Amino acid sequence: MMAMSLRKLPEIQAFQQPSAYQWDVPSDALARWADIPVAAVDDAINTITIYDMIGEDPWSGGGFTARRMSAALRSIGAKDVTVKINSPGGNVFEGFAIFNELRQHKAKVTVEVMGIAASAASYIAMAGDEIRMGLGTFLMIHNAWGVVIGNRNDLAAAVETLEQIDGAQIDIYESRTGLKRADIEKYMDAETMFSAKDAVAKGFADTVSEKTIGDDATASARPEIHAKRRLDAILAQSGVPRVERRKMLKDATGTMHDAAPAVTHDADLDPAALQRLIATMRS
Repeated sequence: MMAMSLRKLPEIQAFQQPSAYQWDVPSDALARWADIPVAAVDDAINTITIYDMIGEDPWSGGGFTARRMSAALRSIGAKDVTVKINSPGGNVFEGFAIFNELRQHKAKVTVEVMGIAASAASYIAMAGDEIRMGLGTFLMIHNAWGVVIGNRNDLAAAVETLEQIDGAQIDIYESRTGLKRADIEKYMDAETMFSAKDAVAKGFADTVSEKTIGDDATASARPEIHAKRRLDAILAQSGVPRVERRKMLKDATGTMHDAAPAVTHDADLDPAALQRLIATMRS
């Protein structure tokens, strides 16, 4: 009979997202991810690709959710699975649910970091029985954060939830690495970006593979998605909140991205025009 995870990993309780809380992706992680070539989705039977934001990503048509992970694992059944990750993170609540799904899988889980596993994607990666990082890839951990708009009660509830989220992240990292909690807290406070070699040395990964960033890139990947991600990253680095970025990009491109479920409408979108806009913003 197949064992559950080969590692003893904590089960993370479900957190209720405060009504006044809006999640976002760290701008540095978003910028690094936006510059990585868009990869083709691996269609191998026992491979799951997480090449989007965690949660909703309007640029790709939905992002990667716990529902998608659950459906993929049900389809694979009690067999070994490989999870390929290139994600800047996203919705922490979806991230914990995805981690729990992988933790409960009844066969070996191999995680391959193909570009960056940041924020929520970093602790999803920790669910791997074996974690491999390609040459030039990164793993980034940080304290939970987001935007909260409301009265003092809303803010107090958000602070309490963020503290609980940080504690849950530390539980995961501690169980995977064996590092002291105080050391993990320092890395999170500093928003630490680990190279593949550093991640292995600290216990966040097991091996550095010979695969390099871009090996899975495909010429057929939609250039308009790549361009939009880069625009989003530039705005994020300028301090524009996620919700406002969505509105600005909608107004600039004439597209709708905030429908639920998220759908892109890019028939009339010119990728070259987006690239010119990026160049203008950076000049």
